[in-house]
Amino acid sequence: MKRTKHALATRVANLEPSGIRKVFEIANAHPEYINLSIGEPDFDMPMFLKEQGIKAILAGHNRYTPTRGIPQLRQLIADQLTAEGIRFDDLFVTAGATGGLLLSIQALVDNGDEVIVPDPYFVAYRNIVYMAGGTPVGVDTYPDFQIKASAVEPLITERTRALILNSPNNPTGAIYTRDELEKIVALADRHGFYIISDEVYTPFIYEGDYTSLGHLTDDAILVNSFSKSAAMTGWRLGYVSGPAVVIDRMAMLQQYAYASTNSVAQYTALRAFEVDYSEQRGNYRRKRDLCYDMLSPRYDLHKSRGSFYLFPKAPDGNATAFFERARDAGVLIIPGKDFSRRDTHFRISFAVADDVLVRGMEILQRLA
Repeated sequence: MKRTKHALATRVANLEPSGIRKVFEIANAHPEYINLSIGEPDFDMPMFLKEQGIKAILAGHNRYTPTRGIPQLRQLIADQLTAEGIRFDDLFVTAGATGGLLLSIQALVDNGDEVIVPDPYFVAYRNIVYMAGGTPVGVDTYPDFQIKASAVEPLITERTRALILNSPNNPTGAIYTRDELEKIVALADRHGFYIISDEVYTPFIYEGDYTSLGHLTDDAILVNSFSKSAAMTGWRLGYVSGPAVVIDRMAMLQQYAYASTNSVAQYTALRAFEVDYSEQRGNYRRKRDLCYDMLSPRYDLHKSRGSFYLFPKAPDGNATAFFERARDAGVLIIPGKDFSRRDTHFRISFAVADDVLVRGMEILQRLA
């Protein structure tokens, strides 16, 4: 008799399937839909970077690299961070920002530990905590989507190991204020937990002041990538900087997880900081304004200050039901339950061509 297999690990059982990937599959199956769900730049990777990648292949840079990344790229990243006034002890190159987020949680969280996650959040955050055996603890940021130290403090326990921040924010487009970030840094220092700051959308800030956690402390773990600034999403290349004691352990985890990051991508990224994305940033500011002007008379929404997303409230307060109505009308959006414990809002990406964007907004106007 065949014996019944043991149950799957708890860390797998707790994982929540990504609704974003589900909509991605719908979009691939229905190219006729107006797709406002995609979370990546709509401009192409610059030609000089493509040529840099081809040169890297032809030059034979197709082998393993040091676990922390090739020295030339690490030095370039260090120089860039220093120029931006970012404080850090050490850094290394990762397989995208997602790889950096995963490794940081793996380095900090044991079974039963807690990680505070502002709600709404990027879909991966809660799940990477589950993967480490930890418990994500949500802190509500509705209705203005601003993190408040006063809301964080009551959630801190002896098991709190980290707080994940994302500013500019996916899906809301919010940028956290320096005043609140300073208060949160003080909480982290007082209670002994780390702050993990996902800063991948910093290339697309449209107005107001922006404060990196690296401007306030050298204890923060900063996660960034080349995906948004250089349109290299498919190349899966990011970097993490922060306190050496954490970076060292994360790099060791990377050594056993996948040895090293993509060699050709690293040699290509030696010129990634040369990309001028100011034109694209201006285009996205204009697209944001177009969307806001068309939707704000009929939808409850905040004007995105960064990223390329808007997060309006569904007309009837049920985002999943509204997603289905929008899909049936030929527009793909992402329901809020994929970013939140609530399902009241939905995410729009305005990183699409102008004519597509206008047609999508016209349909959403009719559905309101």
